[in-house]
Amino acid sequence: MSRPASLTFTALGGLPTIGAGDDLATLIAEAARRCEIAWQDGDALVIAQKIVSKAEGRRVALAAVTPSPRARDLAQTVDKDPRLVELILRESQQVLRARPGVLIVVHRLGFVLANAGIDASNVETDGEEAVLLLPEDPDASAERLRQRLAAMTGAELGIVINDSFGRAWRLGTIGTAIGVAGLPALIDLRGRADRTGRALRVTEVGAADELAAAASLLMGQAAEGRPVVHLRGFPYARRPGQARELLRPAPLDLFR
Repeated sequence: MSRPASLTFTALGGLPTIGAGDDLATLIAEAARRCEIAWQDGDALVIAQKIVSKAEGRRVALAAVTPSPRARDLAQTVDKDPRLVELILRESQQVLRARPGVLIVVHRLGFVLANAGIDASNVETDGEEAVLLLPEDPDASAERLRQRLAAMTGAELGIVINDSFGRAWRLGTIGTAIGVAGLPALIDLRGRADRTGRALRVTEVGAADELAAAASLLMGQAAEGRPVVHLRGFPYARRPGQARELLRPAPLDLFR
């Protein structure tokens, strides 16, 4: 008989509101200690994009943004604030779809998503309209956190930074990996045999996205305040990885 398999997720409570310049690794390590996490090699953390962006100073006050003529024209089409549209354009390579209430772009990092991932929810305003951009380089952010936390805990860890994405073929947002370090984002099973001995020909597993989605169930989408989730039991061999492994090349993207 095969041994039982388990994958355990634990949301870390008690993190403070994050601001620009905060030492996120130290705050996470302290939260894990309060939750009595006994670190092991192979453990991983899923960390919400918002707290990474806040710590990295990616908050932008809309009053400081001057929209371009293109942003003003597009804002009329999509019925959005021209200053927000200006930020979306600055963060994007290409506009794919624009209609009232919807602006789908190719982010400068290669992600296809709404509004370049720019969001105002759970962003402290300090009396002014403000939004939060994605981290400048989420894979690099994940690697920095991995190195800092490994030094603090003595354990070899994986890091996934997640955000909520919509999908072209289904309703509902889902947690999606935008930054990865210390574990594979994509698992290539092509050539392996299934239970009948048939060789798999196309199967690739978006493992980091699966972790991001599962952790989002604990993180929540509103006022839950659980932006970091510890996990144990990742079922695949570890290797260095990056979220960019998950990007589908444009010629193979049937939805563009």
